[in-house]
Amino acid sequence: MNISAILTALIVVGAVGLILGMFLGIASIVFKVEVDEREEAVLGVLPGNNCGGCGYPGCSGLAAAIAKGEAAVNACPVGGETVGGLIAEIMGVEAGETVRMTAFVQCAGDCEKTQKNYEYTGVEDCGMVKYVPDGGAKSCNHGCLGYGNCVKACPFDAIHIVDGIAKVDREKCKACGKCVAACPKNLIELIPYDAKVAVACSSKDKGPVTMKACKTGCIGCGLCVKACPSEAITVTDFNAHIDQSKCTGCGACKEKCPKKIIMEMSSV
Repeated sequence: MNISAILTALIVVGAVGLILGMFLGIASIVFKVEVDEREEAVLGVLPGNNCGGCGYPGCSGLAAAIAKGEAAVNACPVGGETVGGLIAEIMGVEAGETVRMTAFVQCAGDCEKTQKNYEYTGVEDCGMVKYVPDGGAKSCNHGCLGYGNCVKACPFDAIHIVDGIAKVDREKCKACGKCVAACPKNLIELIPYDAKVAVACSSKDKGPVTMKACKTGCIGCGLCVKACPSEAITVTDFNAHIDQSKCTGCGACKEKCPKKIIMEMSSV
């Protein structure tokens, strides 16, 4: 064994390693990307769900936007008021008012209240079922299909299929909006958690058609509009909708609705 050859190899390897180490060290200094310390601090208090409900690609994206002043300190729907307050302290600004939101399914047509036109045995996916004859087996072409695309999309286990329609657990819901995006029928909306009443129907058919399809669907009669003292209700395309910013929760609309489709949120 040639000892000198081994020593030479060791020296060469060591020298190469030393040179590479020095090069990497210099490169890390030259190409160093400055990170706003506030961005790191904001990221540290965000919940880390990476749900995208804030409109940014994950918590890191929101943290960067907040640090740059491009997003509000209370923009995280999951963290809510508590996290918004912590971020406000980091950024040295006022947190502002945070309105807690929750998802609401605009359909009450469960298995008891709606009929089936036929038995469907295909792929159980709402996005696919809407393309089958009549937009699904249910007699109402506007209602919840009940195959749970929204359930699969929810990262908080806040929505489930109960008796053929989607139901939201308001206490678990973080208003991330994933269920809203997942519903091909556009039945889910975000409303204030403190909302008193909401219309659990999105049918756009005329009254007689709706009554034939669903026992409790909105028939667009307008009695709720006349009863509302704050002008918070409008009827468009034979369907009533409540402007939650105007609603006082008096319950007059609920009492006048002949189909009992205006629901008290506390009972949903």
